[in-house]
Amino acid sequence: MKRERRQTGEVVALILLFLAITVFTVGGFARQWMPPVASAHGVGVDGVIWYLLKATGPVLVTGAVIFMYFLWRYGRGRPTPAPTPNPRAELWWSIVPVVGMMALTEVGVVVKGMPVWEQIYAPIPADAVTVEVTGQQFEWIVRYPGPDGKFGRVKPELVDKTNPAGLDRDDPAALDDIVVRNQVHVPLGRPVYIRLRGRDVLHSFSVASFRVKQDVVPGVLNRVLFVATAPGRYEIACTQVCGMGHYKMHGAVYVDQPQDYQDWLQHQTGWLQQ
Repeated sequence: MKRERRQTGEVVALILLFLAITVFTVGGFARQWMPPVASAHGVGVDGVIWYLLKATGPVLVTGAVIFMYFLWRYGRGRPTPAPTPNPRAELWWSIVPVVGMMALTEVGVVVKGMPVWEQIYAPIPADAVTVEVTGQQFEWIVRYPGPDGKFGRVKPELVDKTNPAGLDRDDPAALDDIVVRNQVHVPLGRPVYIRLRGRDVLHSFSVASFRVKQDVVPGVLNRVLFVATAPGRYEIACTQVCGMGHYKMHGAVYVDQPQDYQDWLQHQTGWLQQ
């Protein structure tokens, strides 16, 4: 009897633990926990996230309730009748949940996510602002084409403190290239195409308010495409641990009114012309 009471107490403690985890998980995700959207495609990204939470939330609750029932039914040390084997039922109970979860998650996410995918990986619009961002320990080197509208040639061996982008002075197109550190200026309401390059280790370019996150891999040219929908300052974070100074690898995207962006651009001087 004493052993049965002890086992019952342990089962009750486990049930309360799983009940608390379920309640806190559902309650935590039910509230608005994401930063306000500031990009055109971000609304679609949020739609996919909320779809997943709403589709899998009931599955989580149902599974937790069933688990707690089995704990109470079979975990208290009391004798229970042996179950009758039913291979057919076992087969169906194995297949149906798997197929159901695949329909909810894989198929549902594809249907909800394809329009967003098309926005993010669409062909680069002709009027897009093109910016090159290079990640290195532990900063972001940002480059704009100068008045000639062309990116000049860069060489890794030319990179140093006085030439962070590695601009080649022998290339006329590189002379007016604009280079800044840890800040990206973009115009409001216009497509922005960011070419991402890596210089040393793996980094990840992330702007949470834009719902943008893309790995920066040395030797691979990655891309980000977005349209900013709200003016302001938005943090750039590196979301891939990249060394002891990872914590300080951050910058900012400044979304300016179109005229303010043009004014900022015209007041910049080519790095090699300074």
